[in-house]
Amino acid sequence: MATIHRTIVQPIVTEQSSAAYQERGEYTFQVLPGSSKSQIRGAIEQLFGVKVIGVWTSNHRGKNRRVGQSVGRRPHWKKAIVKLKDGDTIDIFEG
Repeated sequence: MATIHRTIVQPIVTEQSSAAYQERGEYTFQVLPGSSKSQIRGAIEQLFGVKVIGVWTSNHRGKNRRVGQSVGRRPHWKKAIVKLKDGDTIDIFEG
């Protein structure tokens, strides 16, 4: 089992995730592929001191990439969308 600091890899800040934050209050993170929803919930609650209402996850396959004749692959990764209790916020998403 990974520690709470390793479970959350990085926040995902894109136009689509920013719109989800502003409209629905949902935060998007890249997490370790082996993390369960309960591990993600516990890590978010401990790291940021907020109450998590819901967690949705999706697995993404790595894309094939070429550099000249060499063929490689980006790693597979997992995305978690987290909904917080009304009034709770995470400061890293604030402008």
